[in-house]
Amino acid sequence: QVQLVESGGGLVQAGGSLTLSCAASGIIFSSNAMGWYREAPGKERELVAAISSGGSTDYADSVKGRFTISRDNAKNTVYLQMNSLKPEDTAMYHCAAGEIWSDYAEEYDYWGQGTQVTVSS
Repeated sequence: QVQLVESGGGLVQAGGSLTLSCAASGIIFSSNAMGWYREAPGKERELVAAISSGGSTDYADSVKGRFTISRDNAKNTVYLQMNSLKPEDTAMYHCAAGEIWSDYAEEYDYWGQGTQVTVSS
């Protein structure tokens, strides 16, 4: 079956950095678009970054210039490098996989359980 397993979350001070990883299995990883979404208490789920099967990327305005999404097809893994973290980046971060590269969560077929990122001020 399909599994997406996130790792790399944790507690970090404002201005710090974290790198999230999402290891995929059960899918043809290289053919899938991958996305990172986040959910904070009391807020709607929002796109953080997405990367197409060909390597094109898209970012939420709030993270442009601070976060970088990348993929390693040989390792079936997508990464989210997060720099200059802010308290408002605190959320559960989920990765998602789908055949269509999209900003819309509904377009993604598979989701991971998430990894918590907490940024202290």
